[in-house]
Amino acid sequence: MDARGRPAFVLHDHRKPRPHFDLRLEEDGVLRSWAVPRGLPGAPGQNRLAIAVPDHDLDHLDYEDQNKSIADTGWWEEHDRTPRRFIFTLHGRRGHVRYVLIDTGTDWLLRRTNDQDEATPES
Repeated sequence: MDARGRPAFVLHDHRKPRPHFDLRLEEDGVLRSWAVPRGLPGAPGQNRLAIAVPDHDLDHLDYEDQNKSIADTGWWEEHDRTPRRFIFTLHGRRGHVRYVLIDTGTDWLLRRTNDQDEATPES
């Protein structure tokens, strides 16, 4: 949790075994984690494959080593959740962006939503 009690997130730039990003969201005392091979979607409506990986301990919020650096960090908020999709906003160092994780049955899709103007500003 951040200083205001909001759940934290971290986006790791992971260079080994193959370059990819790790999206980690704090929830229930752990970091729920997804490997995102091509990085977070940059444009509204764009999808990226997101592969669920085992939860990580909270000490990964600030963990870096020779193969892993922090690409972004901050807090996140949930907007809606069903068994097949999860809508949330990341409030990072460079602003806020709303995403949806969609369960495809085998993996996940991470999509940048079209309704970016409705995302709650950082406060």
